[in-house]
Amino acid sequence: MLVESLVRKTVDLQGYKVVAVKGDTSGLIVEFAADRRYTPRCSRCGEPARYRDTRAARLFRHVPVWGIPVWFRYRPRRVRCRCCGGVYIEQIPWASGKHRFTRELMVTLATWARTLPWKQVAKLFGCAWGTVSSAVKDAVAYGLANRDLGELTHIGIDEISRKRGHVYVTNVYDLITKRLIWSGEGRSEDTLKSFFDFLGPERITNIQGICCDMWQPYIDVIKDRAPQTVLVFDKFHIVRHLMDAVDQVRRDEIREKGTEYQQLVARTRYVWLKNPWNLTNKQATRLSQLESLNLKINRAYLLKEAFREFWNYRRAGWALRYLKRWFWWATHSRLPPMRDFAWMLRRHQEDILNYFRVPIHNGTVEGLNNKAKLVIHKAYGFRTASNYICNLYHCLGDLPLPKIMHRFV
Repeated sequence: MLVESLVRKTVDLQGYKVVAVKGDTSGLIVEFAADRRYTPRCSRCGEPARYRDTRAARLFRHVPVWGIPVWFRYRPRRVRCRCCGGVYIEQIPWASGKHRFTRELMVTLATWARTLPWKQVAKLFGCAWGTVSSAVKDAVAYGLANRDLGELTHIGIDEISRKRGHVYVTNVYDLITKRLIWSGEGRSEDTLKSFFDFLGPERITNIQGICCDMWQPYIDVIKDRAPQTVLVFDKFHIVRHLMDAVDQVRRDEIREKGTEYQQLVARTRYVWLKNPWNLTNKQATRLSQLESLNLKINRAYLLKEAFREFWNYRRAGWALRYLKRWFWWATHSRLPPMRDFAWMLRRHQEDILNYFRVPIHNGTVEGLNNKAKLVIHKAYGFRTASNYICNLYHCLGDLPLPKIMHRFV
């Protein structure tokens, strides 16, 4: 029969044989029997053990065939194990422990959970949400135990908000392979110390560059635990601080000049913040009109565009010369937000200039964090941090799945 042939080709049946395939209202039932030519093994230690007796028949759910549910029926044997010194159920090759689902089905659930919401996977396969969760956790546990981290040389560190109320998760990514290598709850010093504890002294010495934002707890831990590495402040976070300063100038000027000015610059926020080549024709015309007026926001805009030149340098020395010149412009602009931004650059000047020595940035990290946010929306939110972190590993960690005879997709 075709079903029997499929089972033989997709499930490890050494020591067992198919005796019948029956159909009823619940689906297809494949009945197994033990092959007496093989010695049963203990489920605890995996060693050969002596047969004792046979238990009542159990049903194991398998991967559906053409949408038809498939069940395995088998009467498990109990064995007396000399190594463990007790009586235990035999080791069954298609299921683990007391699971009522075959390994192949659990891997299939975990595979689909990388693409679809867990609730939808449960509905698709007619199982409980908790079963999908268990399949993903088993797959992640196997993947973390069997993954190859390789030689980590350049990593990116960033936090992501898991839910409202400043509840964060710190993620560490390999910037070369573009995958998640570690995730932990919170964004404190203890959180990042846990990552370095996981990494170990040998791997820490191999790290050449670490890219992160200017969050002080991250800086303190990195300089304490990995002093030999080059710390690079992320280019995109610096630009974000600059954009916030420009927008603050716009808002301050609106408050100072009142309603008449507010009507003049209404709906111009992105006119000042967008790149000139990304402006629409209407926005470009509006910008040209506003530039003719003596506005504070116009001075902030010119400083923003001048700062763009900083990233075009290839050597740290020349970049430093330009940064000093821009610093003078900003501190003498009589614009408090731009002055504060300039002093922030001065405080972190050395680590910002490291970008020209080790040109790494968190563009990859930001892209992966966007995928992490999609994981949140796709799952309609996770109640616990452990479930959320587990799914991050599953979707972004590029973890190997448990090995089975046939990969179901």
